[in-house]
Amino acid sequence: MAKKRPQTKGKQQPQLTEGEIPVVGAREPCPCGSGRRYKACHGRAASHAVTELVRRPFEGLPGECDWVALRELVPAATVALTLKDGLPEGVPSVTLATVLPMAWPALRREDGSVLLGLQNETASGDISRDLADTLLRALDAEPGTPVRARRAPADGPRLQDLLDPEGPFEPVVHTGFEFWVPDAENATPEVSASLERANAAAIPTVRLTGVDSAYWCETPEKNHLRWVMPHAEERLLDALARLHAAGTSSLGEGTRLVGSFRAHGLTVPVWDLPSGVGADDVEKPAAEFAERLAAVLDSDAPLTPEERRARGGLTNRQVTLS
Repeated sequence: MAKKRPQTKGKQQPQLTEGEIPVVGAREPCPCGSGRRYKACHGRAASHAVTELVRRPFEGLPGECDWVALRELVPAATVALTLKDGLPEGVPSVTLATVLPMAWPALRREDGSVLLGLQNETASGDISRDLADTLLRALDAEPGTPVRARRAPADGPRLQDLLDPEGPFEPVVHTGFEFWVPDAENATPEVSASLERANAAAIPTVRLTGVDSAYWCETPEKNHLRWVMPHAEERLLDALARLHAAGTSSLGEGTRLVGSFRAHGLTVPVWDLPSGVGADDVEKPAAEFAERLAAVLDSDAPLTPEERRARGGLTNRQVTLS
């Protein structure tokens, strides 16, 4: 009989810590050295993070409704962000921007300041975690360089872990994207071309001052008011239906509540406005509507047949953005 060969132990792979394990193909050996495929090892957590949808990713942040508006509705806006631990050395400011040139997720400027883009495709179901990962990498990036997209670690921090919960969130709406570069005349040809395209596509938008998170916008045929509201969806729809059935859901002559968006766990009622109605014209009507809405939001009375029909119409005209 042939002799059995002595069993020898293979060279043990060095074990990596969680933070060091890179993302590889699902069927490739896991870089941690376990001998299993990535999808059956550390890829499980990454896969779960990709598929798990966080319904309200901006919940708990100052200005949640404005986060939603800037993510989905507003073309050009910026907001100064306040970090929990203060600004790192060499970083004079951190600014959230609706979109950045070349669709960069973030940019570390020559002066060390950071611009974080909000309207970008994200790799997981948690926008907050993806943005937090981008922000951390931007803080460490070399000045004058953009930050590229990547899949955030499944156990990485979220914006709620990085931003000061007591910090202000005050969006500044711009008519164009000149805020991208301090000196637009000396921008690179690529950035200049991106700036020109973005400015041409931007819809004129104004944030109302008398109520929170309401944005007027101008389109060729008619104007609109899009108002992101923090109330629970079912209760808000009931309240809107009560006002609609009573004939008190408009913002004045020629205006009409036409439906709503659903975005990142919040509801965004939308009004059609005549083309001659500007942002200033709806400031007072919007404030008066807010008072009417507050008066019926807490009502637990059953909806009347007319109110149920009004609610059904509003629900049928609801569009989900996220």
